[in-house]
This record gives sequence, C-alpha cells and structure tokens, in this order.
Amino acid sequence: MSPRPRLTVRARLTVLYTGLFAVCGAIVVAVSYILVARVEPQGQSQQAPASFLARCRSEQLSPHPDDRILAKCNTYFQLQGAQHQRDLTLSHLLQYSLITLVVVIALAAILGWIAAGRALRPVHRITAAARAASEHNLSARVALRGPRDELYELAETFDEMLDRLQATFEGQQRFIANASHELRTPLAVMRATVDVVLDNPDSTPDDLREMATDIRAAVDHAEHLIGALLILARNERGLTVHERVDLATVAEDILDTADLGDRRVHATLELAVISGDPVLVERLVANLVDNAVRYNTAAGDIWISTGSVAGSSHITVLNTGRPISPADAERIFQPFQRLNDRASHEGFGLGLTIVASIAAVHGGTATARPRDDGGLSITVTIPSAGSHAHDTGIQETGRTAVPQIDRQT
Repeated sequence: MSPRPRLTVRARLTVLYTGLFAVCGAIVVAVSYILVARVEPQGQSQQAPASFLARCRSEQLSPHPDDRILAKCNTYFQLQGAQHQRDLTLSHLLQYSLITLVVVIALAAILGWIAAGRALRPVHRITAAARAASEHNLSARVALRGPRDELYELAETFDEMLDRLQATFEGQQRFIANASHELRTPLAVMRATVDVVLDNPDSTPDDLREMATDIRAAVDHAEHLIGALLILARNERGLTVHERVDLATVAEDILDTADLGDRRVHATLELAVISGDPVLVERLVANLVDNAVRYNTAAGDIWISTGSVAGSSHITVLNTGRPISPADAERIFQPFQRLNDRASHEGFGLGLTIVASIAAVHGGTATARPRDDGGLSITVTIPSAGSHAHDTGIQETGRTAVPQIDRQT
C-alpha cells in the first residue's frame, strides 16, 4: 500500500495564508453588511393595507383630490422607495463584496505561494548542502546572505556544524592512518626478527632467546600504543566519574614515583581541586612530567606548579631543552606529532595528545608555548570543583596545600 501523498511545506503555508486571509475577509464583509443593514431609513413604515393603496390611487385620479390624503400617500411612497433602495444597496454590497473577496483570495493564494517559496529558499539551500555533504566530501556550505533572521542563523549554525564535522573527519582520517603506521612498525620488527632466525638453519638457543627478547619489546611497544589509543577512544565517550581531585596532591605523588634521572625539579604546589576521574587526572600529570623528563637536556630543570584562579584550577610544567618554534608548539598536541629534535627519543607521539584529550573531557584546555631559552611550557586549565558542603557523594583526594618542593635525583 503506497503512502498517501502529502502537501509540501510550501503548499501548506500557502493554504494557511489563504485560509487566514479568507477568514479575515469574510469577517470584514460580514461586519460591513451588518453595520449597513442596521441603518434604518427615517420614518420607516409598515406595509399599508390594500384599502389605503386603493384610496391613494383614487385620489390621484380624482379631479378634486384631498390634499391631506395625497400628502400621506406621497410620504408613504417615498418611504417605500427608500426601503427598496436600501434593500437594493444591501444586495449589491453583498454581491460585490463576495466577488471582490473571491478575487482577492485568489490573488492572496498566488502571492502566498510566491512568498512561501522565497521564505523557504534558504531551507532548500540547506537541504542541498546536506545532500551534498558526505563522509568523503564535507566542503559544501550554505553561505546564506541576507538579513540576520532565524533562517540565517539556522544556515550559519549548519555551516559551523559542517566545519566541525569536516575537522573531525579529517582528524580521524589522519589519526587512523598514523595509528596504522605506528602499529605496523612493531609487527614489522617481529616479522623481521622471526624471519632472520627461521632463515638461519644454525640458529642456537641464544639466538632464539634474543629473538624472544626482541619480540617481547615489540609486543610491549604495541601494547602501550594500543593502551594510549584506548584512552583516547574512551575520552570520546565523555566523563563518567566525578570525584574531587587535587592536582597538587596528584603532582606530588607522581614526582615521588617518577624516574627523574638527573633532572632538577622545582615544584610550587598549591590547592587546585577539580571534579573528574582520578585515574585520568593522574595520567594527565604523569604524561606532563614524563614529557618534561624525556625531552629535557642532561641535568636540566623542570618547574611544576599548581593553583586556582577565578574558578579555574591549573597545572603548569616547564622544562629546559632544545629551542622549539611557535609553529611546532601549536601542533604538539596533535596525534603522532614528533618534533624534529624529538625523533630520536622513544615514544608514540601520543603523550601530549592524551593530555589535551583528558583536559577537554574535563571541560578544560591545554596550551603550549616555547620558552625563550629553550624547552617548553605547558599549562592545563580545568574548571575548579565546587567547595560547598552540598557536594555530597564526591570523594575528596586532595589536601589543603602542598609547600614548595626542590628536589634533585
């Protein structure tokens, strides 16, 4: 059974405009007719009896008529003429008003059809842009011009949505390509290691143990990479745990367990309580510290500070190192972005990407800027948690304050 055909929006708007105009026009015609009909001619008389009409005719034919009776007859006939004229006027008024109403309703339908088409033209452009948009082509835009009305705002919002979708799809495509490349590296290492041993008929147990060691290292590399990718995928689903976490406490715990080597750490840790996932927050701080240690100079310095300002909590990590350009600092949070001076270090190029992702899922931001004398400064800002007593059900893991710490390992 085929579905019943339905009127288009343009047709429904035209019917609506025409119907409203017809109702309003009918009301105007009815009110005008009633007002005119209520105007009664002065001295209106009732229908005279037949004897009076016969007497009037006889007096009019008499050679010696009675002037008094003729005056009454003339008055009566004048009133009857006015009444007839009134009835004729009302009849013509109703007839011409209805004809005019029908013509104007037809004209209103035509103008309503044209006006509805012009009003819906931006919607057709949005529909065309939506049909042209696909996963492989998101370049179509409405680019509506004209007054800033509701349809203009709708078109502008649609274009902004397409901008975000295009940026997201392009980022996902780059991420998938880079992830595939990164995962292919440990697989290639394992394949090459196995092939070398299998192609050598004189392989010894020591060769097999060396092969197993290399494969184990490649597996660990792939496992860590997959773990980082899972964290990024998990953050795409949003934050599911909301606990009170003090960035100062987390930073102190990370500094107590991190392998700092010969780096000198200067910590100024003040209360910075946020609401979020303690595991993710710990990973955020750990990645910041690991980045500062990994890409530092020998016997370099690391500065780490936490605090709260104007309803926002922040953690800032600075490190010495080789000079970094502002352009490199802007792309450092992108997946698998290794700077030229960082290519020789171990890593996946996902550490700071995870930092930015965790900050975003907590409603915050991560920014990086190069230091004038070399190295990098990274600041993560996250909205502070409410400190009122009614925030029940939230576990607080922070302390009131942590004093400045200077340590060297």
